[in-house]
Amino acid sequence: MSKALVILSGGQDSTTCLFWAKQKFDEVHAVTFYYGQRHVIELDAAEKVAEIAGVASHEFIEIPNVLKSTSPLVSDTKLEKYESFEQMDKAVGQKVESTFVPMRNMLFFTIAMNRAIDLQCDTLVTGICATDNANYPDCTAQFLEAFNIAAMKSLGVQNFQVVAPLLYNTKCESVELAYTMPDCWKALAYSHTSYDGKYPPTDNNHSNILRAQGFLEAGLPDPLVVRAVVEGVMPIPTTKNYREELFDETQAIIGI
Repeated sequence: MSKALVILSGGQDSTTCLFWAKQKFDEVHAVTFYYGQRHVIELDAAEKVAEIAGVASHEFIEIPNVLKSTSPLVSDTKLEKYESFEQMDKAVGQKVESTFVPMRNMLFFTIAMNRAIDLQCDTLVTGICATDNANYPDCTAQFLEAFNIAAMKSLGVQNFQVVAPLLYNTKCESVELAYTMPDCWKALAYSHTSYDGKYPPTDNNHSNILRAQGFLEAGLPDPLVVRAVVEGVMPIPTTKNYREELFDETQAIIGI
């Protein structure tokens, strides 16, 4: 029996990876971390997403006050705001976006590996993506390759792997993949991406702009936005991916 453990933040990418894993493995488990993040609402999102996916187990691990940084995710530093995707892309350029938390992924991977071995999983699935316009050094192929080598050496095995299904995907391609999995499309309505920790996702921070751009390029409505519109907490966007027929289709899949 093939078994995998997915690091599930509750965001768009990890949600997509969870349902990808459900298609690839016989048994799928999930682990979610509370590390003192500003957007703690993502923990509720992760719980709902895991419920929809019907995972074999879902563990929450608390490691508050471990990661220190000036990153807005774990400090009082203000989130950077951007006028548009194009302006954000130009402003970030080749620099590392301010939301980077040093060693976060290394810590998550290490703890998750321990849980994976305990659950007799030989695969750890992560939603890291190298094309997120943020230049995080721990979201690269080089980091993943180096960690896989270290993991096998530290475990003394050759059959353990850390995989990142979306590593080279653009946000548009990740949206298109999610759309092929109806349960994933439904779960995205309850995912949370915004670093400000607020719902609905109307703030113009890096995470919101990147997510919105991906759905726009894919020509598909964001299920999270559709849910917010139906609940009456935000107006329907005027972009072409929220045409009536597309909106109605996604609403039907969500079931609200």
